[in-house]
Formats: sequence, C-alpha cells, structure tokens
Amino acid sequence: MAESKPKRSRTRATSNTAASEPSTEWLAEVQGLSFNEARTALELAMAKLQSSDLEVEEMASLYRRAEAYAERCRAVLESVEQDVIEWDTPAR
Repeated sequence: MAESKPKRSRTRATSNTAASEPSTEWLAEVQGLSFNEARTALELAMAKLQSSDLEVEEMASLYRRAEAYAERCRAVLESVEQDVIEWDTPAR
C-alpha cells in the first residue's frame, strides 16, 4: 500500500485584491524614463529577482517590470540608432 502524502491547505492571503492586481500606472512611468534610468531600474530589478526572499507573486510582478525596463532601453537605443542613421544620410 502506497503512503499518501498529507494534503496542504491552500489558504489565500486576505490582502486587498486591488492592491495585488498588476497596475498599469507604472507602465506609463517606465515610458518616461531615460536610458540610464531604465537600465538602473532593470539592474535593481534583476538583483532583487536573484534574491531568494521573494514570494512567487512578487517575483512575477517584478519580472514584468524588468521586461518593461528592458523594452524601454531597447526603444531608446532604437531611437538613437535611427537618429544616427538620419544624421549619416547625405542630404539630397
């Protein structure tokens, strides 16, 4: 006869549901960051993600933020690249 494992109780934290829902307000703030600000925020987020002190929900939220910071860095670099291409193109 196989031993049965004890069932774990799945209790939910009684925190405010609105507070645990991801807010898109920070996305607008990310779009206003300079490259250096976004890169620094990305580095801080990555350092925090590497720590083992995070709950799964916190980790998921922080990961979404890190992705947004990385995307902002990419967008700024693409914009600068486009500017350089335009400067390098001879006027006709």
